[in-house]
Amino acid sequence: MEKDIKKYNNIKELTEGTVSRYKNNIAYKIKHKDGKKVTYEEITYERYGNEVNALGTAFINMGLKNKRIAVIGKNRYEWMLVYLATVNGTGIIVPLDKGLPEQEIISLLQRSKADAIVFEKSYEEAIKKVAEETDVKEFICMDKIEGYKYIYDLIDEGKKLLDAGNKDFINAEIDNEKMALLIFTSGTTSKSKAVMLNHKNIVSNIYDLCIFEEIYENDVNIAFLPYHHTFGSTGQLFFSSMGTMTVYCDGLRHIQENLKEYKVSIFVGVPLLVEAMYKKIMITIEKMGKTKTFERGLKISNFLLKFGIDIRKKLFKEILDNLGGNMRFVVNGASALDPKVQKGFNDLGILMVQGYGLTESSPVLSAESHIYQRTGSVGKELPSVKIEIDNPDENGIGEVKAKGPNIMLGYYENEEATNEVLKDGWLYTGDLGYIDKDGYLFITGRKKNVIVLKNGKNVFPEELENVINHLKYVDESMVYGKPKGDDVLISAKIVYNEEYIKEKYPNITEEELKEMIWKDIKEINKDLTVYKHIKNIIITKEPMIKTTTAKIKRFEEIKKIEEEENNQKA
Repeated sequence: MEKDIKKYNNIKELTEGTVSRYKNNIAYKIKHKDGKKVTYEEITYERYGNEVNALGTAFINMGLKNKRIAVIGKNRYEWMLVYLATVNGTGIIVPLDKGLPEQEIISLLQRSKADAIVFEKSYEEAIKKVAEETDVKEFICMDKIEGYKYIYDLIDEGKKLLDAGNKDFINAEIDNEKMALLIFTSGTTSKSKAVMLNHKNIVSNIYDLCIFEEIYENDVNIAFLPYHHTFGSTGQLFFSSMGTMTVYCDGLRHIQENLKEYKVSIFVGVPLLVEAMYKKIMITIEKMGKTKTFERGLKISNFLLKFGIDIRKKLFKEILDNLGGNMRFVVNGASALDPKVQKGFNDLGILMVQGYGLTESSPVLSAESHIYQRTGSVGKELPSVKIEIDNPDENGIGEVKAKGPNIMLGYYENEEATNEVLKDGWLYTGDLGYIDKDGYLFITGRKKNVIVLKNGKNVFPEELENVINHLKYVDESMVYGKPKGDDVLISAKIVYNEEYIKEKYPNITEEELKEMIWKDIKEINKDLTVYKHIKNIIITKEPMIKTTTAKIKRFEEIKKIEEEENNQKA
């Protein structure tokens, strides 16, 4: 059946089209807690559209036309209202990372020249300093607190203005090519840069995703990936454009119960979480003493699939019920996933796909789908995107470059950095990869992360991390080159799961644990080319420094390791 997908010129048209098409569908289901009492509020697309228009009208009435509005807070309905009320006719949205320390929030507000900020009450103390140290003039809270404008009071004001005939926001003209979003990168390898995106960038990406992926209006999406992350917000607009219902997670510890509570069918996660979920499934099977039964079931299931017989939902019902019973589609974003984990989910009957992209590309460049899947790859280029490998080596590996309508305008007030990555219409991603004969893209590592040995050989840390992370007791790892004379030593920092170790090896000492891990690393080395051998390890139970999308901040971690080693020598 051919899809009925409309092409929109801007986010405003997309919003209006979505609201018109699905006005009676539930757009958001919000949980409210009052002591022990829990209630749920269902917001239709019609109400959603009306509240966007009302808030946008109030923003313009406050004098925010063509101004920059920052937004900070956890994923919630009001966050998306602010986003759309800004870009659909008011000004430029500046999403801020909810995990930033106070001083960095102030720095980004200064760098972005924000005129207003919409925030959650948990930022009240930080906002007092923002008022003192920046040029921000308007302070709006998503929650009702003393001394600040309240978002729902503004929505009520906007409704009155609309009823009185004010059409300043409704009739606002959109320049599809002009900057509408100013988004800071997560800065895993350097200082964050401010990416300038426009309406055309975002809607072209959403259109491509609508063509590529199978999403239905009865799907339930749990908005886990942070909205300030480009795939968090673009992904939300994509799912909404297909009429789905969105729900919110009560926190990392509650994700499994939330999947059951809302009967979630779509989940977009990051490798750290997706891999942890899969490990938990495998550990539970092992604890129940059902490993052999499970493996036998997999063999039967995979054999029957060759003849088009799918019994996975019935065969693995107990496991699937732990994920809510309705999970059908999992998307891994942010960074590479262990191929074994992806295969594991697909074996259970949950379609797991990988996508690839950057903030600079709004964000998706390539993706897998129900049609295009190749384990270990990040799928094929999206319909509007062209991907090539620049200066490939003898193995076809080179820097991934891309062009298309989704490529950013540039970095804000940073011409030098812009010119480094935008050349002749191509975005040079800084990622290394290759394209196979069937057009599937494989990412081998980050250009800046590659460890170059004295003999000229390249070691991709991500490849080794994937193998290490497959050890049951490992939560995360980071492979890096430790200077040794005029060469480098392939080293790994390994974060082990304290709970798993205590349960499995209750009396193990730190020294014995390190010896056990070394033994496993030596086994891994046996399957690696000699120059890739890991020759030094650090073990810890402390999580690594990460961005809010769970990507390890390598430059900060390496600096920390060096400082600790220098302190030990002193």
